[in-house]
Amino acid sequence: MPETAQLADLYSVIEESARVLGTPCSREKVWPILTAYGEVIPHATIAFRIGTGVRYAGDVDWRFSVPKEIDPYAVARANGLTPETGHPIGVLLSEMRKRCPVDGLGVDFGAARGFKKIYAFFPPNEMQSLTALIDIPSMPRSVADNLDYFARYGLDTDKLNALAIDYPHRTVNLYFGALPAECLEPGTIVSMIRELGLPHPSEPMVRLGEKAFGIYVTLNWESSKAERFCYAVMNAESSALPVPLHPQIEQFLKNVAHDDAGGRFIYYAGTSSIGEENFKIHSYFKWDARMLDQMLLSESEDNP
Repeated sequence: MPETAQLADLYSVIEESARVLGTPCSREKVWPILTAYGEVIPHATIAFRIGTGVRYAGDVDWRFSVPKEIDPYAVARANGLTPETGHPIGVLLSEMRKRCPVDGLGVDFGAARGFKKIYAFFPPNEMQSLTALIDIPSMPRSVADNLDYFARYGLDTDKLNALAIDYPHRTVNLYFGALPAECLEPGTIVSMIRELGLPHPSEPMVRLGEKAFGIYVTLNWESSKAERFCYAVMNAESSALPVPLHPQIEQFLKNVAHDDAGGRFIYYAGTSSIGEENFKIHSYFKWDARMLDQMLLSESEDNP
């Protein structure tokens, strides 16, 4: 199938996902993204996501992988997908790539709001040290300010497996995998979240946290305080989750099309500085088993 036809088919699925979920889809926002990365999308891992709460209302997000040889931010700027702001966020990816090995990248966009994030995945055998990342001039100071916190709870600060840059919100996400068992104990889950000044987690969030394969924390350039703290649980059957699905997310899983991903999805539970608890589903439309390496999971750990 010609690449332009594949992009048209993907756009149709994106449009349908928004229709099913009752959210807008802007061709003016989406089509320029698909064409800007048109050479890589037919070969990419593709996923989509919906979340509960104010931050995720009114949109369905899609993301696709990008080979490490490509600079996805340069592509976005060249195609007018994101503005030049003069903010340090604009040079963070290029400065990080000069100092750190990157194994793969990803682009995240909303069907309604357009270009949002870039993900950088570090090699599983050469994950990144936070002490190296904080030396990058454009990295937010909040990463260094929270270094002791991460170490105190047993997170391996020498083994960060991914980092995401959110351009509209001017934040970064730090992704930790291979979690120590003590991080998944109920008392520690509550303590870690409360120490960040975030709301006390609900029972569903704690129960999901006990099953997590990863943790991510959202930080910004303006404050040392974390904006969000989130647990990630991978599964193939929603019935295997330790908590009921939010009705909107259950509708999402039942009605939005999948390709060859075998129903595999990641369920996120997080709490934010605005006092809101969020649940998100990241579901794969086009799967690649190499994603397990990037998430530090084995086939035996997948779908626990």
